[in-house]
Amino acid sequence: MTKADVIAEISDKTGIDKADVTSTLEQFFAVIKNSLSEGENIYVRGFGSFINKKRAKKVARNISKNTAMVIDEHFIPSFKPAKVFVEQVKTSDKAKVSAE
Repeated sequence: MTKADVIAEISDKTGIDKADVTSTLEQFFAVIKNSLSEGENIYVRGFGSFINKKRAKKVARNISKNTAMVIDEHFIPSFKPAKVFVEQVKTSDKAKVSAE
């Protein structure tokens, strides 16, 4: 399912114009990106959490040149689903069929 599919489905179910849904969805993504880039996590009860995960400093190897390089500690964005969300997917028959 693409972003356009999500917008179309929300528009159909709510009766809100697609342009308004698109604008709202784009602003939602912008808020998430800005908050995470400022180091602020987002928690949505019943859905999940958008969090920054810290990656430790490590030594990586360039195999083709046989050299070592240091990668400093850094943060990456991550999504952790809520328990009720995970359970809903686990018990879904359609999710099992599409995975096979």
